[in-house]
Amino acid sequence: MNMIMTAIRSSVVLMLLCGLIYPLVTTGVAQALFPKQADGSLIESGGQIVGSELLAQGVDSPKLFHPRVSNAKYDPTASAGSNMAIASDDYVQGIADQIDELKKDNPKLTDIPADLVTVSGSGFDPDLSPEAAKAQMPRISRETGISEQQLAQLVDAHTKGRQMGIFGEPRVNVTELNLELIKQVKR
Repeated sequence: MNMIMTAIRSSVVLMLLCGLIYPLVTTGVAQALFPKQADGSLIESGGQIVGSELLAQGVDSPKLFHPRVSNAKYDPTASAGSNMAIASDDYVQGIADQIDELKKDNPKLTDIPADLVTVSGSGFDPDLSPEAAKAQMPRISRETGISEQQLAQLVDAHTKGRQMGIFGEPRVNVTELNLELIKQVKR
């Protein structure tokens, strides 16, 4: 009986420590030191939350930049990669289908950046390479009347460099870029 009581006391102490105290302390520290990130890196526009810097959103409008393809159809409850091998016939056909779809909206596109036709691992990659964003400029220019030169300046202004100067690749957050583009169109 003594061992059972010791086990119960240990379980209660560990549940309180690991299930209540530790999460509260880490959440408090995160809120104090990194409040924007702790709240989900939310993007606001006009006083309303329109998305997160961390999650891509589906875009159908030809007037806006399109993010990477998503196997999860941009449903945040269904994160999914394709898990297909690069050499599989299904993968090759999927890439060919994406290229065909991309060329419908961008008929003059010849040099296709890989991130415009490949799926990210999670299906929610919010960023594109600057080249992938710029590859969409002729379509957007045609649809909005904004010159490709102005669009290039917009992409360049929203391009983030490598983290700490050495990690990753330059990238553009599609949601933030589209919000700025919408402001440009309204002017």
